[in-house]
Amino acid sequence: MEHRLSRLQIDPMPIALRPALDQDFDYCRRVYFGEMEWIIEELHLDRSAQQIGFQQSWVPAQVRIITLDGADVGWLQTMMDGDDLFVGQIFVDRPFQRRGIGTEALKRLISEAAQVDRTVCLAVVKINPARRLYERLGFRVIHEDDRKFYMRRDPDMTMLLSN
Repeated sequence: MEHRLSRLQIDPMPIALRPALDQDFDYCRRVYFGEMEWIIEELHLDRSAQQIGFQQSWVPAQVRIITLDGADVGWLQTMMDGDDLFVGQIFVDRPFQRRGIGTEALKRLISEAAQVDRTVCLAVVKINPARRLYERLGFRVIHEDDRKFYMRRDPDMTMLLSN
C-alpha cells in the first residue's frame, strides 16, 4: 500500500491542454467571473470595466483549455513578453479546484518555457491566495504596485518541479 501511495503522489495529473476555439469564450468568461467576483467586490473594481477588459484581452490564439478526462475544467492564457513567457490568466473551474490541476498546468508551462530557456512571469492580485502556489513552484516577487505582485520564475529552477 505504501508503494502505491507514493506512486500516486508522483504521477502527474492526467490533464491535457487544448487550443481554445472562438466558442470557448463564454466558458472562459463564466469561469473567470465566477472566480474573480470576490476580488472585484473586495477591491471595489468597476464590474463593467472588468467585463470590457476581459472581452478585449481574451485572444483565442493565446488561450488553452485545461481538460481532464475530456471535460473542460479550466483555462489559461499565455503570451510572449520580450523573451519571457507571461501567464496572463489561469483559472480552474470551482468544482475541480484543490485537485492539483492548476499546479500541473503551471508545471507544464514552466517545463515548456525551460525547454527553450525562457523565464515565466505572472502577476497576482495581492489578496489572491494563489500566490502561495506560485511561490511553491519557485516564483519570486520581483516588484509590486498597489494591487498586484509581479512574479518571475527563472528556467534554471526546473529541479523544483519534482517536489
